[in-house]
Amino acid sequence: MPSNRHIRERAREPEPCSRRRLLRRSGGLLGAGFSLPEFLRLRAEAAALPAAPAKATSLIIVYLWGGLSHIDSLDPKPDAPPEVRGEFRPISTATPGIAFSEHLPLLARHTGKLAVIRSIHHDDAAHGRGMYWNLTGHKPPRVGNIPPLTGDWPSIAAMVSTLRPPPEGVPPAVRIPYPLVDNGTLQAGEYGGWLGVKVEPIIMRPSGGEPFAGVSRSLGAETFEIGQVDTPRVSRREELRSRLDHAPGRAADFASHDHFRGLARDILLGSAVREAHDIDRESPRVLESYGNHIGGRSLLLARRLTEAGVPVVQVCCAAGDLNGASGDMWDTHGDNFNRLKSRLLPVFDRSVSALLEDLADRGTLDTTLVAVLTDFGRTPRVNGAAGRDHYPGVYSVALAGGGIRGGQVYGSSDGLGAFPRDRPCTPPDIHATLFHALGLSPRAELRDPLGRVFPATDGEVLDLF
Repeated sequence: MPSNRHIRERAREPEPCSRRRLLRRSGGLLGAGFSLPEFLRLRAEAAALPAAPAKATSLIIVYLWGGLSHIDSLDPKPDAPPEVRGEFRPISTATPGIAFSEHLPLLARHTGKLAVIRSIHHDDAAHGRGMYWNLTGHKPPRVGNIPPLTGDWPSIAAMVSTLRPPPEGVPPAVRIPYPLVDNGTLQAGEYGGWLGVKVEPIIMRPSGGEPFAGVSRSLGAETFEIGQVDTPRVSRREELRSRLDHAPGRAADFASHDHFRGLARDILLGSAVREAHDIDRESPRVLESYGNHIGGRSLLLARRLTEAGVPVVQVCCAAGDLNGASGDMWDTHGDNFNRLKSRLLPVFDRSVSALLEDLADRGTLDTTLVAVLTDFGRTPRVNGAAGRDHYPGVYSVALAGGGIRGGQVYGSSDGLGAFPRDRPCTPPDIHATLFHALGLSPRAELRDPLGRVFPATDGEVLDLF
C-alpha cells in the first residue's frame, strides 16, 4: 500500500510528452515571452476546433473552497483497503454504473443531468494556487501565497464577461456570498487580472439563511449590499453628483471608482438585478427545495441573476476563509468524515440538486451551464487525524446543462483514487469545454492594456457533448 508521500511523488512525475503539453510549457504569448511560431500554431488550432454548440448563455460556477475529497463524494472506492476507502458506503444513482457517496442521495437522483469528470489533475497542492489553476485554467504564476495582482491571468468569469458583455446596468459577473480567502489573505485567480477591474466579479449576498460555520470576510472586495432603498433620495443624490462629476479637471484616475459607483446606481435604481436579489419572491416550494441555508439561498440567487442577464455567477459553497482548516469548508485535514456528513455534503447535496431540478423545471438547463469546481482532491490514505490532506494528483469535478450530455463519467482514477487511469485531463481542458458549451471559441483572443493578444485557453474540448 503506497504512502501519501509516495503518491505525491508519483503525481509529480513528468507526464508523457504531447503537442498540447509542449504548447502549455512553451510559456507566454506574443509580447509576453510567447514565440511567433507557437502563437501562429495556436491560431491554426483555433480554426480546427469543432463548432461550438452555442447552447449556454450563462454560467454558474459552484466552487468548493478547500478541496473536495473525491473518494468521499463523486468517486468512491469500495474495493480499496479501509485506510483508503474511508467510512462512507457507495450508493447507486439514477444512472446504472455510476456510484456516489451515501451522503449525496439527492444528487444521485440527478446523474442523468451530470457529466462527472474523474480524471482531472494538476501539479500544485496549495489552496490558492490550486484555485488559480481551476478558475483561470492556467498554471499559477508564482510560488508561495498569491494575493491578486493586475498582471495575473483573468478568471473565467472575467474572460466570459469580456467576450459576452452583459446588458447595460448589469454586472459583468457576480460572486456569492464572499471572496475566497486563505488565513486573512485574498487569493489570486477569481479577479480581472490584466483584463482590468471593470470585468471583475462583484460580490452579492443573499438575504437570510443559516450561515456556514467559520470565518467569511470580504477584505475590501467590491461588495454590493442590496436592501431597502429610498429610490427618490438615491435619484436626487445621483443628479447632484452628476453635475459635480462633469466639472472641469476631473482626472481619469477615478474611472474605476466611477464604474463601480455607476453600477451600484443602476442596480439600486430598479434594474432586473435588484429584483433578482429579492429571492423571497420565489414560491415557498422553491425556497424550501434549496434549503434555509446561505449555501442554498446563494445558488437560488445565482439562478435568478443569470435570468436577469448576468453572464457568470460564482458561488462559494463553503465558508470563505480557510482559517487554518477550521469551519465549514472542504479543507478536511482532520475529522474529515464527521465534517462531510454533518455539514458539508448535506448542504452541497440539497442546494446543487435543487438548482439542477429548478433549471430543468423552468426549461433553462440547456441554456445555463453549471460547473462544480474545487482546488484539488484529498489524499487517498486517511491520516492519523481521521482526515485527508491536499492532493492534486487526481480529483473530480462535474458539469451539467449547456448541451453537456448527462448520465456519463469522463475518465477514471485508479483503484486507490491516486492517479488518472484513463482519459486524463487538466483545468485548461475544463475551460476549453466551458467556452465551447457557451458558444465561445476556446482560442478567443483577449487583449491586455498594452494590446497584446492572449488566447483564452490552450486546453482541448472534452468529448462531453
